[in-house]
Amino acid sequence: MTNFDLETARLNMIEQQVRPWDVLDQRVLDVMAAVPREQFVDEAYRALAFADVELPIGHGESMMPPRVEGRMMQALRIRETDVVLEVGTGSGYPTACMATLASHVFTVEIHGDLSEKAKARCAAQGIGNVTWQQGDAAFGWNEPPGYFDVIAVTGSLPEYDPCFEKQLKPGGRLFIVVGEAPVMNAILVTRSVDDSFARETLFELDLKALVGREKRPAFVF
Repeated sequence: MTNFDLETARLNMIEQQVRPWDVLDQRVLDVMAAVPREQFVDEAYRALAFADVELPIGHGESMMPPRVEGRMMQALRIRETDVVLEVGTGSGYPTACMATLASHVFTVEIHGDLSEKAKARCAAQGIGNVTWQQGDAAFGWNEPPGYFDVIAVTGSLPEYDPCFEKQLKPGGRLFIVVGEAPVMNAILVTRSVDDSFARETLFELDLKALVGREKRPAFVF
């Protein structure tokens, strides 16, 4: 694919997928135009880097479609001073986008090889304001700094669990997907200065569960 074809595909992704899905925040659109998504896709799928599909990244995991990534970042209203926790590094593309928008990103991935690959991809783009951590954050991540302005959970939970919202600073925002296939709800949680929590349902989607948070099969006698 030539540079011209890449830029055309990138523009089409933004104008035909992301913007029509009500992503109108110009900062989000600009960062999705600036961060080269094709560099965060395995070579075998590079021709589909801008398609409205989930792309495999290994271990049964997938990249979210661009429109979902855009809606997530728009909902989180990431500011230049924000410290972000990302649960599920995946390909590293949302990591790179959020690091471009924020002050710093702490990202946690259970699969070490995915974390290393994402780290190398971000380094190749000159993105250095990321702390890379491997581990199981399915029930929260209590390593320092412990509290965050923004938390993005990139896998789903079968039922809502407040473990992540407890790690928000006052005024902090959490994006999380809750429910069971085929229809789940993306939820934005905001912590107020008086320590109450507001929860807003944003849109419906189907997203693979976080490792360790898969719904257990019902016991049958």
